[in-house]
Amino acid sequence: MMKKITAWIEDRLDLSTLRHLTLEKTVPRHRYTSLHFFGGLALFFFVVQIITGILLLLYYRPTAKEAYDSVKFIVTQVPFGWLIRSIHSWSANLMIFAIFLHMFAKYFLKAYRKPRELTWVSGFILLSLAMAFGFTGYLLPWNELAFFATRVGTETVQVTPIIGEWLLQVMRGGEDVTGATLNRFFAIHVTVLPLAVMGVLGLHLILVQVQGMSKPLNVRQKGEMRFFPNFMLRDLMVWMVGLGILVFLSTYYPWELGKQADPFAAAPAWIKPEWYFLSMYQLLKWMPSTILGISGELIGFMLINIGGIAVLLVPFLDRKASRDERSPLFTWIGVAAVIGLVLITWYAKYF
Repeated sequence: MMKKITAWIEDRLDLSTLRHLTLEKTVPRHRYTSLHFFGGLALFFFVVQIITGILLLLYYRPTAKEAYDSVKFIVTQVPFGWLIRSIHSWSANLMIFAIFLHMFAKYFLKAYRKPRELTWVSGFILLSLAMAFGFTGYLLPWNELAFFATRVGTETVQVTPIIGEWLLQVMRGGEDVTGATLNRFFAIHVTVLPLAVMGVLGLHLILVQVQGMSKPLNVRQKGEMRFFPNFMLRDLMVWMVGLGILVFLSTYYPWELGKQADPFAAAPAWIKPEWYFLSMYQLLKWMPSTILGISGELIGFMLINIGGIAVLLVPFLDRKASRDERSPLFTWIGVAAVIGLVLITWYAKYF
């Protein structure tokens, strides 16, 4: 019976790619092989986001009058609603953290070198989309922290030359953060971003499948392991560890709901964005009011964007790695960037 079912399917679908994945695909073994697991871990947290997000949608109401009360109902009345919401919030943060680790690992392993330039570019776009997920989802509970953090976050685009005011109104759906902003963020969070992520993620996985996992420069290989079941089982073990961390954080440190947003209240002094935006937030705070007659906030905004573009174009800037040569300059730039990012984030968090 199984042979007949398999034959029926193979007559209608080309299973050669799946067969290659399960029987022929291999992964290079070296002392940095464990760094390959962060990508799969990020994918696992994304799947958790989808499942818990669908469950939350059953009760959430995206209006300024009902959003906070609907989340409060989920947390206090729906069986295990508090746990589902905490898992959704914590998995969003862990997903972004895993993507950062994955990106840094690939950067230092020079995995972006030819012919994997597009793999790096698609990965950077996925990181940007994940941060957009965090930014749009932050407002949805319509609590005090989310409201004022969104107001501050959206104000940063106002300094963009020529189109700054237009961008601000497009993001907010008006002059200020209102129910229209909430509806707009909700639509982007549950429709636009998931579709964009599915497309870019599909491209990213296809590129990884076609090109395989990169081998680090000047690192002695220890042979290869089969992707299935050897590497896949190790991946599943990492996912189990990630699930354990997620359940622990969600159970013992449940995500707080806070107070309902009051648009007419003054912004609390302690309002700060999520940790993955803290470095940008702090850099803008350090900027003087003007530099050579130019707005300091505009210069800071442009520097942040230039830095992002530079990261995006790393495969095309690091010519030595593209020729399979060592590029210590880019390695030290990466070390300095990681140290600076961690220190600035820590400073912004506690000072």
